[in-house]
Amino acid sequence: MKKILLIALVLTLTSTAFADDKMKLGLEVYNQKAMCGTCHTLKAAESSGDIGPNLDMLKPKIAQTILAVTNGIGVMP
Repeated sequence: MKKILLIALVLTLTSTAFADDKMKLGLEVYNQKAMCGTCHTLKAAESSGDIGPNLDMLKPKIAQTILAVTNGIGVMP
């Protein structure tokens, strides 16, 4: 039982570390490279743009986000 708990703890800590790195990378792209916050509000990114949809209210799914970022939507580059 102790081994199972230890493995679960290690997996939890490891996956959290990877998630933190991905979050930092995503925020860097959102805020500095693509400048999404200029148009979009997203609390997690501390942005308050009011030209495009509020992403906190829209809550797009991952596939929708990838499609929008890859291809753009409307006037979105």
